[in-house]
Amino acid sequence: MTPANPTLRVLIVDDHPLVREGLKARLAQLPGLDVVGEAGNAEEAFALVERQTPHLLLMDVGMKEVNGIDLTARLLARHPHLLVLMLSMYDNPEYVNRAMQAGARGYVLKDAPSDEIVSAIEAITAGQTYLSPSISGRMHRSQTPRPVLSLRESQILAGLAKGHASRQLAQELGLSVRTVETHRQNIRRKLSLEGQAELIKYAVEHCRDFNHLPAGT
Repeated sequence: MTPANPTLRVLIVDDHPLVREGLKARLAQLPGLDVVGEAGNAEEAFALVERQTPHLLLMDVGMKEVNGIDLTARLLARHPHLLVLMLSMYDNPEYVNRAMQAGARGYVLKDAPSDEIVSAIEAITAGQTYLSPSISGRMHRSQTPRPVLSLRESQILAGLAKGHASRQLAQELGLSVRTVETHRQNIRRKLSLEGQAELIKYAVEHCRDFNHLPAGT
């Protein structure tokens, strides 16, 4: 932080009270950092961001009702200067890619040592991104890297995995059917998929786990 604002204000967002308490205890000993609140769901997170004006959010990936990746995208749409560090027990590259697409600046495993969480916080407050070393290694070893989809394209792909038609997706996302169809064509082009059947198959195979993201990951 700058000399005029030396204290980093942190908000913890996790739907498990014990996890929040553990994180708060781990961070309490760090100089120049103040945990200004704890949120257990999306509604609490929005309220606390408005009231406490944190600089950085420690965001759980797998929460009930609204998962941390979707919540990150919603919060950043309203507060684009927020810094978000995702915390999860799940190192699936698909989740990591989606988190970064949503605007997160880092992704750390929950069982990481305290000094790694500190390193991640220092990196993203300095304008960098941070991934846990094990995550970086797994993503680097991926044999089938895929083009990065936009957040909207990812939302549509996830909807297709649920069996939603273009008209239903348009209603859910507040788009026209024509816009949804355009996004579908762009997804097919980016992923080199021949037709709608291949698109649906790809969506089911790659997005089903994300659609049913377990709580507390």
